[in-house]
Amino acid sequence: MPTPLFSHRKFWAECFGPAPELPMSRAEMDALGWDSCDIIIVTGDAYVDHPSFGMAVIGRLLEAQGFRVGIIAQPDWTTTADFEALGEPNLFFGVASGNMDSMINRYTADKKRRHDDAYTPGNTGDKRPDRAVIVYSQRLRQAYRHVPLVIGSIEASLRRIAHYDYWSDKVRRSVLLDSGADLLLYGNAERAIVDLAHRLAAGESIHTIRDLRGTAFVRKRVPDGWRVIDSTSIDVVGPISKPIDPYVDTATASCATQVDAAVVVEPVRFMGNIEDHEANAVIRIPSFEQVRGDPALYAHASRVLHKETNPHNARPLVQSHGERELWLNAPPIPLETDELDQVFELPYTRVPHSVYGDARIVAYEMIRHSVNIMRGCFGGCTFCSITEHEGRIIQNRSEDSIIREIEQIRDTSPAFTGVISDLGGPTANMWRLACNSKEVEAKCRKLSCVFPGICKNLNTDQMPLVKLYRRARSVKGVKKVLIASGLRYDLAVQSPEYVKELVTHHVGGYLKIAPEHTEGAPLSKMMKPGIGSYEKFKAMFEKYSIAAGKKQYLIPYFIAAHPGTSDRDMMNLALWLKDNKYRADQVQTFYPSPMATATAMYHSGKNPLKRVTHTSDSLPTVKGQTQRRLHKAFLRYHDPDNWPTLRQALKKMGRADLIGNGKHQLVPTRQPAKHHRVVDPGSRPLATQHNGVVRVPRQPKRNSRV
Repeated sequence: MPTPLFSHRKFWAECFGPAPELPMSRAEMDALGWDSCDIIIVTGDAYVDHPSFGMAVIGRLLEAQGFRVGIIAQPDWTTTADFEALGEPNLFFGVASGNMDSMINRYTADKKRRHDDAYTPGNTGDKRPDRAVIVYSQRLRQAYRHVPLVIGSIEASLRRIAHYDYWSDKVRRSVLLDSGADLLLYGNAERAIVDLAHRLAAGESIHTIRDLRGTAFVRKRVPDGWRVIDSTSIDVVGPISKPIDPYVDTATASCATQVDAAVVVEPVRFMGNIEDHEANAVIRIPSFEQVRGDPALYAHASRVLHKETNPHNARPLVQSHGERELWLNAPPIPLETDELDQVFELPYTRVPHSVYGDARIVAYEMIRHSVNIMRGCFGGCTFCSITEHEGRIIQNRSEDSIIREIEQIRDTSPAFTGVISDLGGPTANMWRLACNSKEVEAKCRKLSCVFPGICKNLNTDQMPLVKLYRRARSVKGVKKVLIASGLRYDLAVQSPEYVKELVTHHVGGYLKIAPEHTEGAPLSKMMKPGIGSYEKFKAMFEKYSIAAGKKQYLIPYFIAAHPGTSDRDMMNLALWLKDNKYRADQVQTFYPSPMATATAMYHSGKNPLKRVTHTSDSLPTVKGQTQRRLHKAFLRYHDPDNWPTLRQALKKMGRADLIGNGKHQLVPTRQPAKHHRVVDPGSRPLATQHNGVVRVPRQPKRNSRV
């Protein structure tokens, strides 16, 4: 069992008490009576002292352990001056890119440079470097070569092993090696960073701390006493065990529904819990040099990694990078409810640092009156990196803690108008949902609890969430509680009372929802439910909206050019959109983020959801800009600018019958004048941007079909 997060004996600097705001200058340190910082966090975001910002969570958590924590936010990376502003820390530097990956933050899916940054004062796009974790770390090494250096955040987390880099179109080695850091913390790192800080304070060397969960480090060789399970080859089939039914006997069962073929020497088995004889087993995945040169091996390595992400049964991984061994410890144990409550109730000011004055920080404005009720996601969507970072086991806050935060917002925020903008998390309706059996959960290696269908062992009771909603909106001074986080509609329809509660009281006119596609082929590669689940939820949504006397609309999200998607799939999606009178104002093409399963599909042309071999079937992958633009054009079938492209494609596909002015035809025969207006009477707009701010549709006309 892990050490409870707040049970450590506090460091001596506890006597200073909580800082009004964590210092960003020597003058602020002097005002606090500090001669030095114990820990300094360098971040690519502006410093906002709010529990939705990573540097604030880690900073306040370490402060609560008795350490003096300073913040260097968005430093000038062209020199070492800003990195030296707070002096040398007594224990270590922590480096983070910010709440977003710096490359995804800086570039569109078409690799075009963005000119804005929601996490920067003034929304300017030039305050953080590309590959921020690497750049910041290298500058710190220049300034303080001997000081321990720890990297984390989602950027480091998703680059912890050799990974495909979309922006350079090549496989890069682990960010740990490129950064020159001593230790990498991945996932929700509270346990690891607290243990690390106390052990360094007690005099241990960072080079000897090798047993922390959720960490990666470099060593010269695999130490004695470890049994290596070789998974560096993919075409040699080892013994296959009989599949286990997880619902027959929970004492010995596993949620896994298949057994993966093994590899060389001692095959990797993806079933069952860690047996006693496997306590010191480590899986060797293909080396950096191997996956760089062989896309099929890359897909195989991705498959092995994702199967080893359950903290209750995951084994360490080792990956060679030349003469060095990258060692990846098992994932961190999720926080218990009382621990998560304490993390969220640390003494945040809930506002940006005073150094920013009145400068606008868009990301803060979006979340300042929102409340995060949980972490993690068991959906397993292959294009998403949430589960790779936060894990599949839901970490829940208590109802009382959530209500206390709402009351704090009411009592302390001058801008509060009575509206809680969101009560959610990565997925709004996964709060308190978990496996009914701890034994099964401890053995399970499935990548999703809801695909291809909802697991029989999953608790889908949403009545606790209904109770929370009712209590939240009854708080004195609260006029409205909105649900703005993404919603799993396949879970929602299991509880009509939840849908009724949601639709009647918690929708602000529009509710975003993510079917992502209509066709089975891409949906199976996304690990998303069929469009029938969406239709069922839509019917319930409209029913309860009418009953409540409200005009409310669903905003469906769709993805173009996802691996496994053909031109015909996109054509069928466009026909579905037209038939349902939807008009996409924005579209999102697939964005290959590091470590995501769909990214492995994109790079390798293989499907790591199944056993990978060099001869296994290839996936259709959309890489060329011409085809990517075509897939986007299908989503915007109503835009005259796209009609020439679509006419050409439809003729090539043998579907010229869809060209014309008929009700069931996709694009008209004639092209309008150059300066046209996008007009499609009777349709309603929708936003389909997968990440970021939802564009609010215009109000439909009274005669529009709802």
